[in-house]
Formats: sequence, C-alpha cells, structure tokens
Amino acid sequence: MNRSYKYRLKPTKAQIEYFEKSFGCARYIYNWALAIRVEAYQKDGTRLSYPDLCKMLTSLKKDEDKRWLAEVGNDSLQQAIRCVDGAFTRFFREKQSFPQFKTKKKSRKSFQCVNNIIIDQDAHKIRIPKVGWVKYFKDRTFSGRVGTVTITKSPSGKYYVSINVDNGLTYPEKPHISVETAVGIDVGIKDFAVLSDGKVYPKNDYFKDDEKRLKVLQRRLSKKVKGSNRYESQRLAIAKQYEKIKNKRENYLHQVSARIVSENQTIIVEDLSVKNMMKNPNLSKPIANASWSSFFKMLEYKCDYYGKNFVKIGKFDPSSKMCICGHINHELKLSDREWVCPTCGRLNDRDLLAAINIKRFGLQGQNLIGVKSPSVGGEEGVEWSALVDTVKRQYVKP
Repeated sequence: MNRSYKYRLKPTKAQIEYFEKSFGCARYIYNWALAIRVEAYQKDGTRLSYPDLCKMLTSLKKDEDKRWLAEVGNDSLQQAIRCVDGAFTRFFREKQSFPQFKTKKKSRKSFQCVNNIIIDQDAHKIRIPKVGWVKYFKDRTFSGRVGTVTITKSPSGKYYVSINVDNGLTYPEKPHISVETAVGIDVGIKDFAVLSDGKVYPKNDYFKDDEKRLKVLQRRLSKKVKGSNRYESQRLAIAKQYEKIKNKRENYLHQVSARIVSENQTIIVEDLSVKNMMKNPNLSKPIANASWSSFFKMLEYKCDYYGKNFVKIGKFDPSSKMCICGHINHELKLSDREWVCPTCGRLNDRDLLAAINIKRFGLQGQNLIGVKSPSVGGEEGVEWSALVDTVKRQYVKP
C-alpha cells in the first residue's frame, strides 16, 4: 500500500539557492522534452520514448551554453522527462488535455528525486543528493520503502517535501454491498452534502469569512509598482491569505469525508462534470469554494484504505428530478428547493430526494435492487416510497 507523507522543510540559504536552481532546470527540461517530442512527431511521425530523451539529455548537458544543467542532480532532470512521458500517457489513454508548456510565474515549482534518499526520522532531517541534510518539521512517523521524493515551493514561499512510501501492507478486503449499509451523497451549494439517511453537512463559509481581508490586500497590491520590493511583500501577504483559506477548506473536507467513511460500508456519489459546471459565471465561485472534486477524491482513497466500497453513478441520471413513484419533473429549476409530484402528490425535498435516488441508482447498478426492495424494521418487500417517508433532515457537524 502506497502512502504519501508531507512535511515542511527548514532549509538554509544555500539549500534554498539549490532548490531554486532545481526548479528552473526541471522546468526547462520539461519544456525542452515536450518541444522535442512534438517536433519529432510533426516532422515524420516519430514517437520518442523516455530512454531516447534521456540519451539526448546527456548530449544536451555537454553543450557549452548548457553547462549550468550540471549544477543540479541528474535524477531531477530525468524525472522531469518522465513527467512529460506521463502527461502524454494520460492524454492518449485517459483523454485528458494535451501537455502544456510550463511558465516561470504561473507553473508549480517542484522537482523530484528517486535515488540516494536517506531519511533520519529521529533527527528530523532528510538527505537529498547534492544538497545534503535538510531539516523538516516532524508531525508523524512512517515505516516502509521510500519511493519518489518531491520538493515543492508554495506561493507563500514555504518549502515542502512529499515522500511516497510503500509500507508493504495490502488493501483490506471490501465487504459485500448491501442496501442497509449503503449511503448516497448529493453535494450542493446551499448545503455542502446531503446523505440519503437524512444527515446534512452544512456548507463552509471560510472563503466568505476571509474574503473581506483578501479584498483589502488586493486593493493594496494594485497600488504598488510591479517589480518593487513592496509589491513582492504584498504579493506574499495575499498568498498567505489564500493559503489560510485553502488549509481551512481542506481541513473541513477531511473531517467530513473521514466521518462519512467511518460510519458507512458503501458510499455512492454522482459523477459530476465539475469542469463544465464551472463555466456558469453565477455558480463558478461557490462551486470552486466547495471543492467537490477534492471531496470525491478523499472519499475514494479513504474507502480503499479502510476497506469500504466506493460507487459512482452516471452524470446524466435524473437524481433530483425523479420522484419515488417514477415521475420525472423536466421543468424543475435550480431555484426550486421543493416540488410536489403531480402523479402521487408527494412533497419532495430536492437535495434529499437526489441523495436517495443516487443510492437507488448505485444499488441498481450493482444488481442489488430490482428483485426485491429493501427492508425496513425487518419486513421484506417494503417500497422505496415507504423508505423515503422515514428519512428526515438532520444537520450534523463533522
């Protein structure tokens, strides 16, 4: 089982200088490898592999005007080429966007190392090739075989190390999916998450609470001269404010996802197209603040760690528009939080109904519903309409 551990580093001035050189060299080699691959394919259809580019890298470092590449570890340069190879693999196999060139200001500053990494957890330090021992802030320990080590720099100027560790354990066996231990989750803007059992997790207003302070800092930045020391100081203040908001948001997502995974055996969610939903100018800001994609990723990997089932249903299933009786309300608007079914006369709570239907569609996809309906109070053959009447909203705190 692979686990990742992230620590904040305490580098010296000389080590910071080496990190900055490595960031620039890794970015340069990434762009160089990407340009070489694109040019070779456009010229005669040649597809250069990772070993081919590594051989070309050896020749590149011998050029007189590229001697500065030898000032950093060769391992980090080769890993940059491997990142290009992985980006093309995701483009062809997973249909993701075509690899883009990295810019100096907007791209993430990072480089990777694989070989000759030594970690002394008792002394709270890590040995990186050509850098030496670097101290870090210790908050937890680990055991296992160390894999890839990634050094990153945050926009606020902090340096971190992410350590990939194989602890030698296997993922626990997942239990059989049953109706009683499954839960459907509907995410939204008014409430962060509504579960099919009636539990409601309220939305977090961390960005809204800190937005006033952020606006003040941004107005101050607009009055500074670009490139000046005061401009850079104010930019760091804005970056720290964004980092504060990010940490609050991630903490809330971890708390909610951990509680949901610990209380249920099967978790069913809807496969939302968040990227397309962000194109709506009226909803893009609250959707970005909710971080649904990050929440689903947390649920998925925590289900793997703790031996729980994670199921996704299709994004085009009418979760909030379909009544329990089967009637679909095609005229339902986003502003309608409740609606009355014209067929059976039932008053439907939009979010709660969506969570129940997500659970229903997920269990149908597992062939668990169709022959007989779930049981309530030990009685078999109970209809879904009777099950819905027993569910009421209940606001909880993670």
